[in-house]
This record gives sequence, structure tokens and C-alpha cells, in this order.
Amino acid sequence: MDPAIIWIIIGCVVMALIAIIWSTYNRLVKLNEQVNEAWSDITVQLKYRADLIPNVVETVKGYAKHEKEAFKDVTEARSQVMGAKNVKSAAEAEDALTASLSKIFAIAEAYPELKANENFKELQKQLQDVEDKIQAARRFYNAGAKELNVKMKVFPSNVFAKRLGFKVRDYFEVKEAEAARIADAPEVKF
Repeated sequence: MDPAIIWIIIGCVVMALIAIIWSTYNRLVKLNEQVNEAWSDITVQLKYRADLIPNVVETVKGYAKHEKEAFKDVTEARSQVMGAKNVKSAAEAEDALTASLSKIFAIAEAYPELKANENFKELQKQLQDVEDKIQAARRFYNAGAKELNVKMKVFPSNVFAKRLGFKVRDYFEVKEAEAARIADAPEVKF
């Protein structure tokens, strides 16, 4: 066989490998940035909710001064959310905050005049809105994390992904107890 043809074949193989590596790297970078953006969206919503919580606590405190333990729990949980450094710690802090906020709203149920307070109603509405946005941001993040994780595990990108510095992402998941509570939602009958 002619040496020139061998060099042409080797050149074509090398160019094909370079193209595969290049496109794989670019796809991984794009997915990684999508996941980073989704995580940023989650942190923005968590910060917004954390900023609303002191207002809720102060409003409820005006009516239920003797419920100090619940207020302390919410404050501590809020601090944990604000201090979360990764997905796992944020998810754990989220669970604690959700549980402590549930206590605050349970307290509010015992005070009809608080439930009728326009400021409290508006804060509840804003918290519900931000909760919806957090859920949407979680879904977007988890979808991006799944796509990146799958891309990192399938051939040929799995050969390059870890060598190029990409890491599998954790999912932002609901705890089992919360998932069970969601699954056992009350049945509504008319």
C-alpha cells in the first residue's frame, strides 16, 4: 500500500477523533453551564424566600408571642438555607425550613385575626409564589443534571468527561418523608 494513502487514512482518523473530542467537550460544557444556571435560579429563589421569612415571623410573633420555639426553629432553618454550599446541604436545609414554616402556619391557624390580617395574607401569597418558582427551578435543575449525568455515562463522552474535569451532579430531591406526605395527599370529596 502506498505510504501517502496510509498517511491520509491516519490523518482522517485523527481528524475524526479530534472532531469527536471537540464536540463532546462542547456539549459537556453547554450542559454543565445549563446546570450551573439552574442552580443559580434555585439559589435566587431560596434567597428571596429567606428574605420573606423574617416578615412572616414578625407578623406571627405579634399574635403568638408564646411560640418562641417555632420562631427559633424557623430562624435556624433559614440560616441553614442561606449557608448551604452544595445541592445536598441545600436540600437538607430546605426540608428543615419547610417543616419549620409548616409549624408557623399551623400556629397562624389558631389565630383568626392573624389569618384575616392583610399583611399576613400577602406574605402567604408571596411565599406560595416563591415556593412554586422553587419547584420549577428544581425541576429545571434536575432535568439539566440528569442530561449532564447521562451524557457523562454514555459512550464516547464517558471516555473524556472525567478526564476533562466534569463531575456528576447531585439531584435536588425531596426527602422520603416529604415524598410520602405528597403521595398521601388528602382526598377531596364534594
